[in-house]
Amino acid sequence: MASAVVGGAFLSGFVNVVFDRLLSPEALNLIQGKKLDQHLVQRLKTSLLAAEALVTDAEMKQFHDENIKTWLDSLKYAVYDADDLLDLILTQAATQNKKKVSHFLSIFKDRKIVSDLEDIVARIEDIEKRTYILNLNKIPKDNFSWRIATTSLIRADMGIHGREDAKEALINLLKLETEAKIYVNVIPIVGMGGVGKTTLAQWLYNNDKLMKEFDLKVWICVSEEFDIVKITQTIIEAVTRGPCNTKDLSLLQEDLKGKLSGKKFFIVLDDVWNDDRHLWNNFQTPFQYGVKGSKILVTTRSKDVASVVQSCPPYILNELSDEYCWSVFKDNASYDESSGNPALEEIGRKIVKKCKGLPLAVETLGGLLRTKHDTKNWNAILESEVWEFSVKDSKIVPALLISYYHLPSYLKRCFVYCSLFPKDYTFTKDELILLWMAEDLLEQPKRGKTFEEIGCEYFDTLVSRLFFKQFSTRNDFFVMHDLMHDLAISIGGNFYSQFEDLGNADEMSTETRHLSYKRLTHPISKDFDAFSRIKSLRTLLHIDCSTPSPFSNENITLSNNKCLRVLSIGPDRELNVLPDSICKLIHLRYLSLCTNMKTLPDSLGDLYNLQTLKLSDCTSLNMLPNSMQNLVNLRHLDIRETPILEMPPGMSKLKKLHFLSDFVVGKHKENGIMELGELSNLHGSLCISKLENVANSSDALKARIMDKTHIDMLFLEWSLGVDMVTSSESERDILDKLKPHEGLQVLSIRNYKGTKFMDWVGHPSYRNMTHLVLQRCINCWTLPSLGQLSSLKSLEIRNFDGLVNIGDDFYKYYDDQSSLEASFPSLEDLTFLDLPCWEEWQSSEHNAFPKLKTLAIDNCPSLKGNLPSHLPALETVSICDCPQLASSLPKAHAIQHLCIYRSNKVLLQEIPLSLQSITISEREVVKYLESLSVSQSQVVALRTLQIWECDNFASFPIEGLAVPSMTYLGLYHCEKLKSLPCHMNTHLPNLERLDIYDCPEIELFPDGGLPPNLKKLIIRNSDKLLSNLSSIGVHEGLTNLHISGPCESVKSFPKDLLLPQLPALTTLKLYDFPKMKTLDCEELLHLTSLQVFIISECPELRYMTGERLPASLIQLQIKDSLCLEELCKMKDPNIWPKISHIPDIQINRRRLT
Repeated sequence: MASAVVGGAFLSGFVNVVFDRLLSPEALNLIQGKKLDQHLVQRLKTSLLAAEALVTDAEMKQFHDENIKTWLDSLKYAVYDADDLLDLILTQAATQNKKKVSHFLSIFKDRKIVSDLEDIVARIEDIEKRTYILNLNKIPKDNFSWRIATTSLIRADMGIHGREDAKEALINLLKLETEAKIYVNVIPIVGMGGVGKTTLAQWLYNNDKLMKEFDLKVWICVSEEFDIVKITQTIIEAVTRGPCNTKDLSLLQEDLKGKLSGKKFFIVLDDVWNDDRHLWNNFQTPFQYGVKGSKILVTTRSKDVASVVQSCPPYILNELSDEYCWSVFKDNASYDESSGNPALEEIGRKIVKKCKGLPLAVETLGGLLRTKHDTKNWNAILESEVWEFSVKDSKIVPALLISYYHLPSYLKRCFVYCSLFPKDYTFTKDELILLWMAEDLLEQPKRGKTFEEIGCEYFDTLVSRLFFKQFSTRNDFFVMHDLMHDLAISIGGNFYSQFEDLGNADEMSTETRHLSYKRLTHPISKDFDAFSRIKSLRTLLHIDCSTPSPFSNENITLSNNKCLRVLSIGPDRELNVLPDSICKLIHLRYLSLCTNMKTLPDSLGDLYNLQTLKLSDCTSLNMLPNSMQNLVNLRHLDIRETPILEMPPGMSKLKKLHFLSDFVVGKHKENGIMELGELSNLHGSLCISKLENVANSSDALKARIMDKTHIDMLFLEWSLGVDMVTSSESERDILDKLKPHEGLQVLSIRNYKGTKFMDWVGHPSYRNMTHLVLQRCINCWTLPSLGQLSSLKSLEIRNFDGLVNIGDDFYKYYDDQSSLEASFPSLEDLTFLDLPCWEEWQSSEHNAFPKLKTLAIDNCPSLKGNLPSHLPALETVSICDCPQLASSLPKAHAIQHLCIYRSNKVLLQEIPLSLQSITISEREVVKYLESLSVSQSQVVALRTLQIWECDNFASFPIEGLAVPSMTYLGLYHCEKLKSLPCHMNTHLPNLERLDIYDCPEIELFPDGGLPPNLKKLIIRNSDKLLSNLSSIGVHEGLTNLHISGPCESVKSFPKDLLLPQLPALTTLKLYDFPKMKTLDCEELLHLTSLQVFIISECPELRYMTGERLPASLIQLQIKDSLCLEELCKMKDPNIWPKISHIPDIQINRRRLT
């Protein structure tokens, strides 16, 4: 029972992996065949079992006793070595040639392997014997908790900062009317440890105004063990204020039923961990006899728990803002802001920032400084990690440790593996699962499940328990809270290491098993001896794909690291050969290469254990080795954006393939499309290209696309060029036989040469299809009927050279009986692009597109007539390069974004007041700007205005623009425009960005100066304005200034281009000054906030005068400026002293050291 509540120790999961190997059919066959010493294997099992029984106690005590931590580490090393050796034995057994086995001695009589196994067994036996000295015990997993039981009482001096929204939401949930069938509302509060769930619950419980409607209230601290008997006893004792000694659950529930009957109650269950639905249903049986409207408030760290107990949506309690955390810190540190030391406040705010919104962490660190009001002590806390504090001194350490110890042992290993990522690193679910799989962190699949499905369950559990959270701007990316990340690093210890720069090889511990790095600032061969000392390294993971790593063909010698399971290299343009010795990495499961290599060695096929091969963006690689067919355990092959000419032969042998990004159809039987037929387990997306190589429709049918029911996204592509086409009829037949299953979600068809589409394209039976792209189908003169795809959200029609008319057939399918009430009922995004002959868009469907939000029509030069008149949900309209289109805009209540570019016949009869951004060109601009003038402006929502290529646009309205909401103004290629809007400082008070490109006649900045909130100013190819840059004077808010030529009069900067006074400027970019030769450092010293200085396309720049660039700089970027680049690389004595103080110097995006 208890083991289901609290997970086993981290090491238990690893020991179980070793047991799985020992109990595998392959190992048992070896033992029964006497090829593996049975006595030795039994000793290994016995010693591992004996040690494993003590690791739970050891994991708890390691934070107090360094000797126990050393013992635990020793056991980990031994288990790692045992696992490596067993993997070696099983791999060699699986790949051994059968004929050789019958004629030669088995590899298992190799004295080296036997000797190694004996050494490992002896080590583990010795480690197990040392447990008596350390006083380690075999304890049940429920016998511990660092958490002090909570109570309903709240400290009188404790304020709740920044939770007004949470209070209001919970009050509303308390007042929520209970559904007829629900007698008691259960309200879960979900949040990570230390975020303040209990504090909020205490506030509710002690709010007399809220509690007066309840007849009784009870507070129960549940914590780790959800024991129905104990909890029911406690509730009865709280109600009666007397002891309850009954142990029988039936009697207890009868008693509680009687005490709750006829009463309206409020019960808090604080810190619930159990997500057993049966247990919960059994527990809550007596509560249904209370008065309707009774409430149970549950606090938990798990969304799974919330989903089991809830009768209303859970309240998710997120992190607190830094400003409110500062208030918590001040309270706990007894810091008086009005009379305190400003230096302490600066340090304190940095301490608060480290806590990343966890009030309990802020309270902990503030409390440690309550009586220590000097900078030395405050700096010591700032420079310390939370995990350096003892459990006794810190509340946040046990709070997060409890979350960790509640994980099952297999999830602990998965979580700690994430310590390889840097802080704030965003990762995808699929990528992390592949790494877990390669490291044997996933349990063996049972009951038909796949490794990927098990990994998905693991990941979802960690998300549910708030170890991972979705990245705010991308739902498919995840991130770890900083303190959770620190916890993973603390537990991982020396076994896991991450380096900003792998070149720092002298810092590597020989104990490291898993290693990640961001970059190499110099070839690894310089420190390769130190690197190769880590002979048992399992992971070498490159985690920043934007940073190149200068491996070379000479230094990619990894044969000393034969235990590698994960190898990731890239991006690298110097490495163009992968050595044949790659085959020596027989443990390798995961290989990721993003390099300039042109070929892969045939020895790649010897990697028997390889599961994942990632070759995306290998732009020079056009062939895969013929030995690929030997990779029988390969599950994931990614060759996206790699120009493979054709697939290697025998792909049908890779029966375990779970994901195949691309299949490039070859011209021969052994690499033709029929090879796909045997790959029945493919999941996710699949792109089939070079379909012109399919000889006939029967070959296409043998690919069995219809049977691949786990494919969600299908991309069908022919190559460009009509000379390859046999006949339009043949193309149609092939497309017909490539019909996918009806559960498909995304379909793309490109370069199809037929004149018509098959009936299945657009058939209403594809109810799950959400995205459809039809591109470059140059022979098609009509579109398929697509309006009856009930779930379609995005549709792109591109490059149809023969399409003249879009009519009613586009909306309705031939089978009228299945027609939907409104065509395209779910469509949100519709794009027509590059349709040179399209003339008319006709429709009698007035109810079509009820949910359309975005309409884009681009480069349709023949389009005339009208657009659909009624699109009620339309928010974004983009019409570009449609010179014949004379339509009015569709009627819509809430158009927010409008772009009309090179389409000057489109009628702007009414400017929507809801507009937030507009991009406009040519003749309509003057009329539109008049509507924004001071005397006429009614626009209150507009934030962005971009004006492009208005040849006759000479001036803004004389009164200026009155758009207080505007934050972005862009002027591009307005060659006759003579001035900026007047009174910008008052009429555009919230403007944050101003772009001025190719406006050569603008000479002056407006009277009164620039808007006070302007943050970014870009001026490009506007020489007259650049020459008056200093006339801006002093601007307190500008943080980004980009100035660009070509301005050939500028020879010295800033002498020939005087800068204004910009005290807040953090980024300065100089771009395209072809004649500039000198940079005067002295004249830049007044930019005291400058952090980033970018110099780009200044090929003649070679001199620097003055002592040095500003001391505040943290990054200098030099791009496409050959003279200066060479001088910096040489560390020229006239240049280097002026820039050497800058921590990060980059030349063409490569860091200079």
